[in-house]
Amino acid sequence: MSLIAFALASALAGPADADLYRYKADEQTRWASPENRRAAKSAGGQENKGAKGHAWDRMQPGEAYVLADVQGAGTIDRIWITIDDRSPETLRGLKIEAWWDGANRPAVSVPFGDFFLHGAGEMVPMETALFSSPEGRSFVSYVPMPFRTAARLVLTNENAKPVNIFYDVDYRAKPSQPDDALYFHATWRRERATKPGEDFRILPRIEGRGRFLGTSVTVLTNTAYEKSWWGEGEVKVRLDGDRDAPTLVGTGTEDYIGTAWGQGAYINRYQGAPIASWDNGGRWTFYRFHIPDPVWFHHGIEVSLQQIGGAPKADVLRFMKAGAPLVPVSVDTGNRQGGFVSLRTTAARLQDVKLDGWTNYYRSDDVAAVAYFYFNKPEGVGPPLPQAAERKAALRLPPKKD
Repeated sequence: MSLIAFALASALAGPADADLYRYKADEQTRWASPENRRAAKSAGGQENKGAKGHAWDRMQPGEAYVLADVQGAGTIDRIWITIDDRSPETLRGLKIEAWWDGANRPAVSVPFGDFFLHGAGEMVPMETALFSSPEGRSFVSYVPMPFRTAARLVLTNENAKPVNIFYDVDYRAKPSQPDDALYFHATWRRERATKPGEDFRILPRIEGRGRFLGTSVTVLTNTAYEKSWWGEGEVKVRLDGDRDAPTLVGTGTEDYIGTAWGQGAYINRYQGAPIASWDNGGRWTFYRFHIPDPVWFHHGIEVSLQQIGGAPKADVLRFMKAGAPLVPVSVDTGNRQGGFVSLRTTAARLQDVKLDGWTNYYRSDDVAAVAYFYFNKPEGVGPPLPQAAERKAALRLPPKKD
């Protein structure tokens, strides 16, 4: 195993037993919070003579609030935040950004809720390898975020009303980072109506080297397909010069996140679906973290998700007759032969196929995704974050709780 693979695998797997009792004389622990904004030594909790005096701040509309501003080398180990308004609009209207080593463009620029796995705008208790919300009312990141000369973490309120914020950013200052340490990046994309036959790009092609850490995807399903299954699409990863065909390809959306035959709500360490609901229209948020199964790229990478659904043949024909945007892909032959009758490599029409099996079809849904990855450059790459109005448009509210 190379030094870079060993270092990142060790960091992302959590501290080994030996690390828990090893003394590291060159590291200094610091916390940035409202009680010590600059995380300065011997400067915490001074506003009320040592008593609790400044536990939160009020972010006004349009305000960019600096959570941490660090000079020198170090690693952010943990971010904890809670806010008094956790509505879907606020979660999409807030944005979290991070700059490393004085770069001009942020390496992290993502809607706040989506970053912490709440893309569908509904808070649920969760504990994963990288993010948690112990009781469904806080936001915690355990993603290791190294930097060499500087780190700046900012939360911007792009909503029309103030938000009260409590937080701490926990990091270790150190003399330097190893030469092969990579920078953490996170980008977000949304297509409010994907195009049938075109894959949704979780991470558009970037050039460089690093590690794809995983993704969090939110799907708001198109009601033109009623409550038919939307997740037949395969995740495809194009590595190091792949163009037409990817090197890595899965077998279906629910398969990619470790389950099968549909997708219910569940939360596991490396994969899960915190939201899987047909209430108020179909709303789904799911994630996969490539921690035990690293995805390395040495020259470039692109990650995409096919937009394919499935339903009984009669339902697909009915959707087509009603004018739903779809393109038939294949019909399952069942246990008699195995495999599929292909509708993309032949001139066969769905109406002419004699089988009445499960039918896969390209479809159009509202899809958004965060791509988490490590990269060899501190400068932000990938698509810029859309304006708040676009991020918040056409959100579906979760059902009201009693």
